[in-house]
Amino acid sequence: MPRFAANLSMLFTEVPFLDRFERAANAGFEAVEFLFPYAHTVEEIKERLNATGLKIVLHNLPAGDWDAGERGIACDPKRVDEFRAGVAKAVTYAHALGVPQLNCLAGKAPAGVDAATLRRTFVENLRFAAAALKTADLRLLIEPINPFDIPGFYLNRTDEALSILDEVGADNAFVQYDIYHAQRTEGELANTLQKNLARIAHVQLADNPGRNEPGTGEINYPFLFAHLDRIGYTGWVGCEYKPARDTESGLGWIETVAGQKKAAVAA
Repeated sequence: MPRFAANLSMLFTEVPFLDRFERAANAGFEAVEFLFPYAHTVEEIKERLNATGLKIVLHNLPAGDWDAGERGIACDPKRVDEFRAGVAKAVTYAHALGVPQLNCLAGKAPAGVDAATLRRTFVENLRFAAAALKTADLRLLIEPINPFDIPGFYLNRTDEALSILDEVGADNAFVQYDIYHAQRTEGELANTLQKNLARIAHVQLADNPGRNEPGTGEINYPFLFAHLDRIGYTGWVGCEYKPARDTESGLGWIETVAGQKKAAVAA
């Protein structure tokens, strides 16, 4: 069965960010992911990693003003310098924290910018980021996100992501495949995973509707978890869902849906 990483931007949110590491470890997780580390120093985060033994498997490049509703700046032609400065900052954090891959959020398409300019900007920014990350021995990811949760988001479908990566032409650039977003936008989960496995470096999950834990909605997670094993996926699966109640009481899905004992999470 897959190895599960707790997404600290979605789980254990009733406590401050730095305290979520201990909660994740106590819940049986061996790895975590999250949106951004930049509100904290490297030293503060390393202290929590050392105390818990957790590893970080993913975080994002800086994505603009998140609290103001921005969801990335990589397709915005007016913010190229800001994007490139963010790449350097992210690499510094990733190296210091042992993070192997960074996700680039395309962002919402800015008003009044034509499609050709949006794509050219995104591709050129990704080429810059991929080159910087390759020098640092890191993978670059891009993530399609459904247009219902984030209206206007530039990148929505797996085939769009693959087409853009073809144009970028970097051997360290991959898709981050979020099962929840893919279900809402395109479905065809099992075949898409199998067909494009070599180009998918990270998987995330939540059920639909509601974006809650597996077993609460329409997605056949027992089948998908077994399918990931059958097709040879060896990466982590990020638990990026909104707990229906509190995080700990909802973790029963790990045993009932994924068939793993809680003590063996991510083992």
